[in-house]
Amino acid sequence: MSSFKDLRIVDNFYQTSSFFPMPTVCISTVNPDGSLNIGSYSLCFPYYIAGKGRYAMLLECRNTSNTCQNLLRTHKCALNFITDDKESFKEAVRLGFPGPSKDKMPDLSFKMEPGQAGPEDPNRPPVIQSAFQVFECTWAVDLEDAGKFNVDDIDDGHPGPYNNFNGITSKYGAHFILYVDKILMKEKYYNSIINGVTKNNFPPVPVDYGYRDSTNFWYTKFPKGLEFSKPVSEPVPAPKEVDLESIRYAANRADDTIKFTDDALLNFVKVPRPFLKTALNSCIVWAKENNVTLITDEHVKIVNDKRKEEKNKK
Repeated sequence: MSSFKDLRIVDNFYQTSSFFPMPTVCISTVNPDGSLNIGSYSLCFPYYIAGKGRYAMLLECRNTSNTCQNLLRTHKCALNFITDDKESFKEAVRLGFPGPSKDKMPDLSFKMEPGQAGPEDPNRPPVIQSAFQVFECTWAVDLEDAGKFNVDDIDDGHPGPYNNFNGITSKYGAHFILYVDKILMKEKYYNSIINGVTKNNFPPVPVDYGYRDSTNFWYTKFPKGLEFSKPVSEPVPAPKEVDLESIRYAANRADDTIKFTDDALLNFVKVPRPFLKTALNSCIVWAKENNVTLITDEHVKIVNDKRKEEKNKK
């Protein structure tokens, strides 16, 4: 008899169906108006490590995210590796929650400074001053003809066609192969690599385990001496309620024939803005399949129940 239980594999299996150690990276990019955007990611790993003439990282992200859309435009980013202190991780969790850049960046607690890969390039973002290391990167648009993708084609996801490994890879997904232009290292850790790494000069690197239970992110602090830290949780910020007028505006633009009652729209006040159109569209698709022209609160509940049932079957 097996000593293991067979756990169902579902979307985001690396965190919903497993325990998987990952890095904590805050990625800085430049918005269309020249302002700074920072998004937090853990699906960021070495890709080309030897024998290619270039070195590269692989980033996986939502194609509706600010980071993805900025990379499609500018091709530049900086991967900022933060330390394990609680305040830095708390800020990383806040920056990782979906939302418009203009809503998140005014409260930024990280101090920034210019990078070194091309400070005269307006597409090069600044870097986080407190990071222990930074990879300044350029997207490899030459691979798989990835430069063909345009930000304007992304609305409620991307309609396709999709690439296999670089660029837009699914309706809501994107992969970016990022050439590493420069590795910036704080002097203490630069010296440890040059002169020899010991337990006393290793950076305090956090290990992230992802979004696990709808309320918390989990991570482990760097061990001190012989003591190993137990996983600790950082609560996910409570989603800001979108005002009903904004939801009604989005619903009216979503379809010319299908409308929503106000009671129905109240179901969407806590849906993060980047996911609002997707949520509305799922109701519209159901309405058209069932010859409904006015979606009510009861109809939304039917759609939600159907979605949960389909998810449980996977």
